[in-house]
Amino acid sequence: MKVAVVGATGLVGGKMLQVLEERNFPIDEFLPVASERSVGKIIKFRGKEYEIIGMQTAVDMQPDIAIFSAGGGTSLEWAPKFAAAGTTVIDNSSAWRMDPSKKLVVPEINAHVLTEDDKIIANPNCSTIQMVLALYPLHKAYTAKRIVVSTYQSVTGTGVKAVDQMMNERNGTEGPMAYKYPIDMNAIPQIDVFVENGYTKEEMKMVNETKKIMGDDSIRVTATTVRIPVMGGHSESVNIEFENEFELAEVRRLLSEMPGVVVVDDPANFEYPMPLIHAQDRDEVFVGRIRRDETQPKTLNCWIVSDNLRKGAATNAVQIAEYLVAHHLVGAQKVDI
Repeated sequence: MKVAVVGATGLVGGKMLQVLEERNFPIDEFLPVASERSVGKIIKFRGKEYEIIGMQTAVDMQPDIAIFSAGGGTSLEWAPKFAAAGTTVIDNSSAWRMDPSKKLVVPEINAHVLTEDDKIIANPNCSTIQMVLALYPLHKAYTAKRIVVSTYQSVTGTGVKAVDQMMNERNGTEGPMAYKYPIDMNAIPQIDVFVENGYTKEEMKMVNETKKIMGDDSIRVTATTVRIPVMGGHSESVNIEFENEFELAEVRRLLSEMPGVVVVDDPANFEYPMPLIHAQDRDEVFVGRIRRDETQPKTLNCWIVSDNLRKGAATNAVQIAEYLVAHHLVGAQKVDI
């Protein structure tokens, strides 16, 4: 199994290397790939040193799987070139998510849709992944009609420049700004750029990706996404209106039985999910503050927390790769290039 990680020097790329190593993913030949300015640099993986290679070199080496975390522009340009060479691409950018010809996959929910013909597979947005993982068993049981979600998202979702900005501000040090405003001791109600309807791209990702992953365009979703001075995970306040009535005990049971979900819900003992306490460097999605919306029937409130660099990005991508390997959907005959 020949595996490339494209964007290996970035924040998410580094997390992908960590997750591949932790999960003992089967790799016979490892190809770390990055932009031209990083070619020749050395990184470590599984106790060995590897030299960063460029994009075309990686295409020519025809890996079985290429996990991309290098931005939408890079993915649009290079993912088709890898795919044309017979490589299966798992892309972490937004480039292919809403392409009707590409699958958008959270393995616990819809990995079964994948076939060996899927050469570019989209990894969903981090905030979408954690929400739909908790939503899925409840939607199956009660049919979600409408979702109102507000997010409280970590600076790590922006990247290392944002982490540096926050720490510089905390230490009273001048430095480059990832955001238009200070982030430490602040909350910025804008993630990504605004679009014509007044929402941001991040908010519309949650709207559109949820429908695609769940396979149900009738679910109405409205989102407000906010950047806060936190590292270790994204948090979400989620209000879900269902078609059918539910019991809270059954909701907790369904969530606790969902693979990848952990219920932390004992307010009397101050137990509820938090990024620093529960999610940081963990793969699970944590759900708590489970309670009825007392203003209208058949409506649930909950609080969802997950490490955006792991399940929200790297781990989900590696789980897709694991599914492909386990079901013999990769490693087919390569093409002449």
